[in-house]
Amino acid sequence: MNAPNITGPGTDISELSTRRRMAILATCCLSLFIVGIDTSGVNVALPSISADLGASESQLQWVVDAYTLVLASLLMLGGSLGDRWGRKRVFQVGLTVFGLGSILCSLSVSPEMLIGARMLQAVGGAMMNPVAMSIITNTFTEPRERARAIGMWGTAIGVSMALGPLVGGALVDGIGWEAIFWLNVPVCLAACVLTALLIPESKAPHARRADPAGQFLILVFLATLTYGIIEGRGLGWGSAWVVGAFGTAAVALAVFLVVESRRREPLLDLRFFRSIPFSSSVVGAVLAFSAMGGFLFLNTLYLQSSRGLSPLQAGLMTLPMAAANAVFSPLSGRLVGDRGARLPMVGAGAMVLISGLMLTQTGVDTSMWFLAVAYLFLGIGMGLVNAPITNAAVSGMPRAQAGVASAIASTSRQVGISLGVAVFGAVAFAGIDGPVADGLPEASHPAWALMALCGVGLIIVGFVSTGRWAAATAEQTRERILASSGATSQRADTGSPASAPTVEA
Repeated sequence: MNAPNITGPGTDISELSTRRRMAILATCCLSLFIVGIDTSGVNVALPSISADLGASESQLQWVVDAYTLVLASLLMLGGSLGDRWGRKRVFQVGLTVFGLGSILCSLSVSPEMLIGARMLQAVGGAMMNPVAMSIITNTFTEPRERARAIGMWGTAIGVSMALGPLVGGALVDGIGWEAIFWLNVPVCLAACVLTALLIPESKAPHARRADPAGQFLILVFLATLTYGIIEGRGLGWGSAWVVGAFGTAAVALAVFLVVESRRREPLLDLRFFRSIPFSSSVVGAVLAFSAMGGFLFLNTLYLQSSRGLSPLQAGLMTLPMAAANAVFSPLSGRLVGDRGARLPMVGAGAMVLISGLMLTQTGVDTSMWFLAVAYLFLGIGMGLVNAPITNAAVSGMPRAQAGVASAIASTSRQVGISLGVAVFGAVAFAGIDGPVADGLPEASHPAWALMALCGVGLIIVGFVSTGRWAAATAEQTRERILASSGATSQRADTGSPASAPTVEA
C-alpha cells in the first residue's frame, strides 16, 4: 500500500533503509528537543530577566505566553504548508526562522523586544513541530513501528520539557539568561544540514487550500482570551479592556466555528472531533500541558523568589522530574504499541493528581525532599502522557491528513501551556497583596489544586478514549473523510490509517 507522498526525483520513502529511517527520526526529534528546552528553560530565567530588563509580573507571563500563543495559532497552518509546499522545505525554513528569533532574543534590551523576538521564534517553531511529526508518520508506515517512533517523539517532548529548567539554570548561572537562546543557534544549523542530507522531500497528494479567515479568527480567539486572563488582575476584571477581550474571544470562536463548518477545506476540520480518540487527545493535551506550563511558571518563582535558590539550584531541584520523564517516556511508547493507550494515560493522570495534591501542602519552609517527591510524580505523569496523546491524534485518520491532525495535537499542547501560565499565574497572584516572594507559597495553593484536577481529567480521558465505542467513532470519522474526498477512487493515495486505534475493554 503506497504512502500518501509525492517525493522528489529518485526518492521512495517506502524503500528507505532502517538506519536512514532512524536518522530521520533523530533529526525530527532534535528539532523538537530544542523547542522543548527553550519553552521550559526560559521559565528558570524569568527572575533574571525581570532583574535585568525590569519586566513586571504580567510581562514575565507574556515572555512565556507570547511564544506559546503564536505557536498555537500557527501550528495548523504549518502542518498544511508542509503538506502543500513540501515538508522538507518548510521544515528547513522553520529551523532558520527559529534560529533567527533566538538570536534576537539573546540581543534583547527590553521586555517588549524580548516578547517580540519570542513571537518570531514561534513562527519558526510552527513550521517545525507539525511538519516533523508528518515526516515521521510518513516515514514509518507499519502501525506498530509507527507507534514506537511516535513514542520516541513523545520522549523527546517530555525529556526536553523536563530538562529545560536544569539546562536553563546552568546556563543562567554560568553565563546569563541570554545563553538559553544562543544555545539554539548551532543546533538549528546542525538540524538544517542533517535535513538536507537525510530527509527526502514529500507532499500530501491533495494539498489543502489556505484558510486565512480561519487562521485570523483562531489567532484573535487565543490572543484575546489569554490577554483577559493575564491582565485581569492588573486592569480589574470588570474593566472595559478585560471584558472586551473576553467578549472578543467569544465572538471570534463563534464566528470561527461557523466559518469552518462551511468551508470545503477548513483550517480545522471539525469532523475530526467526531473521533473520540482524536477529541480525547486534544482534551488530554490541554489538561496535561496546562499542569506542566503552570507548574514550571509558578515553581520557578517559588524556588528562586520565595526560597532564595539560584537558577542552577532551582534547575537541579527539577532533576527528579527530568529523570522520571526520561525513564517513563520510552516506556509509555512501548506500552502504547503493545497494550494500548489506556494504562499510560490513566497512570499519567494519577501521577499528576498526586503531585498536585502534594504541592497544595507546600509553604516557605517545606522540606526539599518533599518537593523532590512531588516533582518526581509529575515527571512520571508527563513521561507517560505524551505517547498516548500523540498516537490518539492520528489513530484512524487518513495518512494524508497526518500533518493537520498532528498539528492540532501540537496546538493543543501549546494552548495548554499558554492557559496554564495565564490561569495558574492569575489564580496565584490574585491572593498576593504584598511582594510576590512573601505571598506566593500560600497563594499558589489554589493553583496546585487546579493541577490536581487536571490529573483527574486525564484519568477520565484515559478511560473514555480507549473503549470499543471510541475506536468505532475513529473508524467512522476516517470513512467519512475518505468518502467526502472521493476516497473510493483515491484509496491508493490516501492509504491506510495513520495508526490503528487502540481498543480496550
